[in-house]
Amino acid sequence: MKKNRIIFGALIVVVLFVGGYYFYGRGRPAPVPMKQKLYEGVTYRRIVQYVPRPMIAHMIVIDRTAGEIEFLVTPSDSDSDTPLNARTTSQFVDEFNVQIAINGDGFNPWWSRSPADYYPHVGDPVAPLGLTASGGDVYSNGVAVTVGVRPALYISRQNYPSFNRKPGNVYTAISGDRMIVERGEIVSDLNDKVLHPRTAIGINRNGRYIYLMVVDGRQPFYSDGVTFAGLAELMKEQGAYYAMALDGGGSSTMVIEGEDGKPVILNSPIDLYIPGRERPVGNHFGVYVK
Repeated sequence: MKKNRIIFGALIVVVLFVGGYYFYGRGRPAPVPMKQKLYEGVTYRRIVQYVPRPMIAHMIVIDRTAGEIEFLVTPSDSDSDTPLNARTTSQFVDEFNVQIAINGDGFNPWWSRSPADYYPHVGDPVAPLGLTASGGDVYSNGVAVTVGVRPALYISRQNYPSFNRKPGNVYTAISGDRMIVERGEIVSDLNDKVLHPRTAIGINRNGRYIYLMVVDGRQPFYSDGVTFAGLAELMKEQGAYYAMALDGGGSSTMVIEGEDGKPVILNSPIDLYIPGRERPVGNHFGVYVK
């Protein structure tokens, strides 16, 4: 009799655990590694780590030489000091009909005090923190709150990417928080303690491949996030010779265009500590695949 009660109790624990995990993880990508071809020359990978802490990373690798690939940084919405109207990454995909997108540079103003007190809402004016250009329009050279010169990815009219080598005529450019991989080596003195959701962009040595990465975080038992040093390790392992961290935290989002033409979120964003909620952000990095 006692043995039966022990077995019955153990079954209840298992059912509660599985049920709790189902409801907690519902609507989020399964914590299972996978690899999937999205388009010709475009591959998605889900990287899952279980120990020493849970972590889920999402990587899209783009071969610029396969098919017709073009890149888009969010165009300006006005000529003011706050040239962008905040929009989510899904809204960016829907509005500009790109096939792939991630969130971009940090922006100002911004605050997130509670679900009732935050900025920006969709449509609110913001300014990117670093140099930004779209289609030859250099609409931001950064804002005064930025300390030092933020790193930047430049993409030429001929679609060639390079980091921190500003051309005479800037065509497409997006800035980031910091470089994390340079010349194939992890940048020294990167923080290796603080875990957050992260977004990064990188290229291989000859610029043929573009790497887009988003790491989920702030979601206990699902994905705790990653440090800057850990993000650099992931980018280097995937082949990045140069890599730059973009805006992270609640901004980190990766979206593709679904088969029905509607945006599909590939990761588990967490704005205002609400899993699945997208944050309206300043700019984005988008990819056209034709």
